[in-house]
Amino acid sequence: MKLLILGGARSGKSRFGQSRIEAFTGQLCYIATAQAFDSEMAQRIALHRADRGPRWATVEAPLDLPDAIMASAAQVDAILVDCLTLWLSNLMLAERNVAQASAQLAQAVQDCPVPLALVANEVGLGIVPDNALARRFRDEAGRLNQSIAQIAGEVAFLAAGLPLMLKG
Repeated sequence: MKLLILGGARSGKSRFGQSRIEAFTGQLCYIATAQAFDSEMAQRIALHRADRGPRWATVEAPLDLPDAIMASAAQVDAILVDCLTLWLSNLMLAERNVAQASAQLAQAVQDCPVPLALVANEVGLGIVPDNALARRFRDEAGRLNQSIAQIAGEVAFLAAGLPLMLKG
């Protein structure tokens, strides 16, 4: 299973992804891309971690997500990545080559031998941003989501906690 879960903020994406991955037996892995730059984000991360049970291992991969997926796949039975949008932000802030990193991620998703769910925000539903950086981010996020959606066997869009299956 390769599942991409899209939606807006607080749409239920993470909960949906967690429930889908928890349906698999064995050891599970949560690959986190968030970084705690302030106390509010640290609290969000702690709440997410507390919501997962003992079957879950946590791997922090703010930048090296493709490597984290492949390394984790050798040790666990299913993986949840949360989230691609924060990973993209991290790449851009670190001035990494987004196109190259996105291609490496697409390859890792394709090659991953265990069930894999990836969470991402759909950021293209609003107005055109008023500055170049925000427009670049929106464009890169759209391209990344399209790339992963092509590989995924299933794509879900979440709104108000309800999944709309777009693919699969």
